[in-house]
Amino acid sequence: MIIWLNPFSGISGDMLLGTLLDLGAPLDGVRAAVARTGLDGWELTAEPVTRGGLAATRAVVTVTDTATERRAAELLARIERADTGVAAAAVRAIADVEARIHGADPAEVHLHEIGGLDTVVDTVGVAAALELLDVTEVVCGPLALGSGTVVTRHGVLPVPAPATAALLAAAGAPVVGAGDGETVTPTGAALLVAAGARFGPLPAMTLRRVGYGAGGRDPHDRANALQALLGDGALGAVEPLVLLETNVDDVTGEVLGHLVARLLEAGAADAWLSPIVMKKGRPAHTVHVLVAPERAAACERLVLAETGSLGLRRSPVDRAALPRRTSTVEVEGHPIRLKHGPWGTKPEHDDVAAAAAALGLPLREVTRRALQI
Repeated sequence: MIIWLNPFSGISGDMLLGTLLDLGAPLDGVRAAVARTGLDGWELTAEPVTRGGLAATRAVVTVTDTATERRAAELLARIERADTGVAAAAVRAIADVEARIHGADPAEVHLHEIGGLDTVVDTVGVAAALELLDVTEVVCGPLALGSGTVVTRHGVLPVPAPATAALLAAAGAPVVGAGDGETVTPTGAALLVAAGARFGPLPAMTLRRVGYGAGGRDPHDRANALQALLGDGALGAVEPLVLLETNVDDVTGEVLGHLVARLLEAGAADAWLSPIVMKKGRPAHTVHVLVAPERAAACERLVLAETGSLGLRRSPVDRAALPRRTSTVEVEGHPIRLKHGPWGTKPEHDDVAAAAAALGLPLREVTRRALQI
């Protein structure tokens, strides 16, 4: 299923959870996921409310422990008992940006206004609801971003909060002004990043359900709600690409390896070689290049110049691309990029190899450590 979010009044963790419950995510299933964290003294209810004349669902989270400041590691320790995907990734994303903003270690950074146990319920609840609704792709429209100031543990800070702004900037999120006040929270922004949301207009889909999640406030001038459309569609975004191919029987393996590296540096989506047998039984290779149309001409010139081939084939193709995102962790001071998709996370091999060589460790050990951070 594809979900398209329309944050015309912003987004927060509880607004997103309320929207998913309004779309039909079973409340008991969400509660069961939160219960697996071992958290005590919490309650989650779904209340029907109206916002600006719209019927909506408000996710109400109450906890007996009302402390709002904790180390991110404490929240993660609870979340990881029930979820190692979206919820954990959201808290890690917040911890990473807070660490950069305050010059701290992500493992030791304190979360102040969002360090409460209600953050555990919100993030684990959203992760569970997405899974229960069988959502495979999240698409989000422009975010209505407020302005002004907010009083925090660190004093008066600008709106959007620095963590929110950093998360949205890293994601390349489109934003529009929404007047004074905080409309997008760090938790809301982090959940979008963790869910691998891509940003754009409503994708082609067969619409199945529409839901609205209410914010806590009910201003007179706008409906403080998050709209979501849920439907069936193609798995992932369909991208128009160009496939370039040429057969060569007089080019060395060293040159072909160099060519593949240069094609990837030039912006090809992929480049690879296939062994073939040409006329008179000559061993040869086919050079394949998958590239966006606007980069095709540059890649054609590279192929022809490096191989000396007198021509190549060009074919239009469509690629279904799953949503993905990239984050960076450190293994004993060495940065490792992680590629996150809907069904798994994979460290970047070149980063793992560099760290393994510097640390004198096997590749598999560096990979294991990177995935555990």
